Amino acid sequence: MNMKRIKILSVVGVCWIILAAVPAWNPSDIQVDDQDAVVNRGLAWLAAAQQEDGSWGAGSHARQDIRDPGAVAGDPATTAFAGLALIRAGSDLNSGPYRQQVRKAAKYLMGVVDGSDYNSAQITEIQGTQPQVKLGQNIDVAITAQFLGRVLSEAKGDAMESSVKRSLQTCIRKLEMSQQGNGGWSGGGWAGVLQSAAAFNALESARVQGLDTDDAVFNKAKKYQTDNVVVSGSAAPDIKTDDAAGIQLYTIAGNQRATARDARKAEQMVEKARKEGRLQRGATVSKETLKELQMSEDEAEYLAEAYEKNRTTTRQLQDESVLAGFGNNGGEEFLSYMLTSESLIITGGEAWNEWDIGMGDRLSKIQNNDGSWSGHHCITSPVFCTAAALLTLTTQRDEELLVAEK
Repeated sequence: MNMKRIKILSVVGVCWIILAAVPAWNPSDIQVDDQDAVVNRGLAWLAAAQQEDGSWGAGSHARQDIRDPGAVAGDPATTAFAGLALIRAGSDLNSGPYRQQVRKAAKYLMGVVDGSDYNSAQITEIQGTQPQVKLGQNIDVAITAQFLGRVLSEAKGDAMESSVKRSLQTCIRKLEMSQQGNGGWSGGGWAGVLQSAAAFNALESARVQGLDTDDAVFNKAKKYQTDNVVVSGSAAPDIKTDDAAGIQLYTIAGNQRATARDARKAEQMVEKARKEGRLQRGATVSKETLKELQMSEDEAEYLAEAYEKNRTTTRQLQDESVLAGFGNNGGEEFLSYMLTSESLIITGGEAWNEWDIGMGDRLSKIQNNDGSWSGHHCITSPVFCTAAALLTLTTQRDEELLVAEK
């Protein structure tokens, strides 16, 4: 598996860059093609970094140089993100090698949510964390909702099930009350589009779990992400980066994730019709093709557009200058890779296989000797970056849940 060397771009004035040294890669420690070993070392490091109260912390934006996970205060967003990584890798409240860590994280987060001000859009009074400053003030609610939704999917019959559901519903209500008119989320940080992507994912996950969500809020959230990419014939796509710190990768990842389910639906409908002889063998996804399947004008146009945007953004990531994001890896890059992995699992096909091989190679080569991953700009936290890297490398383990219909 060969990947191009990551190109380091010089970008001045966008973000405070922490030029921390990356521990040297030692091929004798882990073979690049042994992804299970890479994942297991990362999981062991992450579990050991959990604090006594069940939390994990990313640390303060003002002290991005502090990399010791035991030297920073815990925060909800980072705790939820780390917990999600352990769950995706195979642990839940009652089973798996890290079940105790998952249960402690769940209790910590439910305590935070249940103890928050009912009328506030926030769940914590902690301010100035790396995820908050770089992603947005609502990132704690968004990722905590994702974690609770994931716990709920594995908690059927557990004594904590009703408590998890109650806390999740509180998070959903807080997300709904903090949505902006354009469908994004208030308090956006340096890369606010990623906060909005996390909020959209939280709402989608809650809907899959059967929770009550506001359809108007969900639809506006999807529209915000999908409208950030405009495709016009053979011309290069217009990728809006006003809420993405000028970085196309962040916008592309959010757009891919929001269009994935609709792209999958459109492709499966056309494929099924071809097999049944209702469409010609060479028929492709288009507005006209979908109308042939008795779909309304508006729905055919909507699904065809989602399909085209999803395929276009996938092609954009074949460009190393786009894939490199800011130019070197920060938590935002790792989070974007996770979103793209989820999108490609949902849509499936050869694009996923190529991405999985390439990303496995890329992340294996930059894993630290202790099993963690670190960021080199903005979100430098090894806890946050390790969680995102693990979620990327283990995305396929959540395939059934990711493709589940609401």
